[in-house]
Amino acid sequence: MLQRINILIIGTGMYVCGRGTEGYGTVLPAVYEWKRMNMLADIYIAGASPEGIDALKEKVAELNKLFGFEIRPRYLPESHYNSEAYEEAILKISKPACAIVVTPDNLHRKIAGKTIENDLHTLVVKPLAPTVKEVLELIELQEKYNVYCAVEFHKRLDRSNLKLRDTILSGRIGTPLYFIIEYSQRKSIPLERFKAWAKTTNIFQYLGVHYADIIYFATKALPLRAMAIGQKMFLASKGIDTYDSIQAIVEWRMPSGEIFSSSFFTNWIDPETSSAMSDQKIKVIATKGRFEADQKRRGIYIVHDTDGIEEPNPDFCSIYGYQKGNISFQGYGIESILQFFRDVVRVESEGKEIEAFEGVRPTFKASIVPTAIIEAVNKSLKYGSRWIDIRFLGDKYIELL
Repeated sequence: MLQRINILIIGTGMYVCGRGTEGYGTVLPAVYEWKRMNMLADIYIAGASPEGIDALKEKVAELNKLFGFEIRPRYLPESHYNSEAYEEAILKISKPACAIVVTPDNLHRKIAGKTIENDLHTLVVKPLAPTVKEVLELIELQEKYNVYCAVEFHKRLDRSNLKLRDTILSGRIGTPLYFIIEYSQRKSIPLERFKAWAKTTNIFQYLGVHYADIIYFATKALPLRAMAIGQKMFLASKGIDTYDSIQAIVEWRMPSGEIFSSSFFTNWIDPETSSAMSDQKIKVIATKGRFEADQKRRGIYIVHDTDGIEEPNPDFCSIYGYQKGNISFQGYGIESILQFFRDVVRVESEGKEIEAFEGVRPTFKASIVPTAIIEAVNKSLKYGSRWIDIRFLGDKYIELL
């Protein structure tokens, strides 16, 4: 019999509830969909400031009306700024329970470490951490406390990327020779929505990592080396010390031994007038053919008097229905979170072995590869764009050189 689970959300930003936008984010709508299935027990939401909590309360009130049913979270902190409020929430929540960590990258190791040590199954938004050392430490904790842990790499559930994976692994287009990835977002992301922590990350670590994971997911290849070039112009002029754009090259080896390359072109200074928040394209050239996907243009084109041109992605996280009490959120962004909830229930109610998720889910162990690429790219930027070797022995990570 399926079992209800308690949920702790750590974070109150755009991805949680659409803070700073007219939307509702991704995590909170997924929780409502879980509630619709009568699977939600108690829910806690921990932030750092009362202002963030107040903004989230407004979103919850709006969603309660839209869905026609209520969730009633317990919010922390209640009255004053407290960057450690999540620790109090961890101690208050009863088991069985899980946590979703939606905080800046540099806090993932610390916060996910605390949730794991308190026996909470844990989902972390990408990237799991900026360094392999931190990832290995989290894996060690996970194994010690025997909880299920995954990374919210939702692009693995994008049908476009599933078709990419099938096309490559079937051998239909032959052996990959090179990948070309273009991925960018509007400048309001670093200037407004993530301004407080934009300088602690960069566009490849925050965004490009999605496709580092997709290449690993689609090919089963391991990275051999990486190099990167970056530019600091626009954002630096606005007082934000981070790269406008990063271009990276990664060399990979297939399980069969063949070597291919991937070129990443990333930026987060697209104009606000662009037709979508994210512009994303992937191309694969192989020995027997090619695969191309324009993942911004999903076939919908809307022109509005005041909003201009919009090309929405109906497959990621979209609201369907227009009458209060008769709406739903659907898409691979929602599904990746629901998948985690279902997996936790299988562990808690059905005795599913945690090891059974290896190879089929974006687990912490699976995150070693994209994290090694992040770290190599960051080191390359630091050391004059030189090549950084990534060493694996079999599928075991060794070191960066």
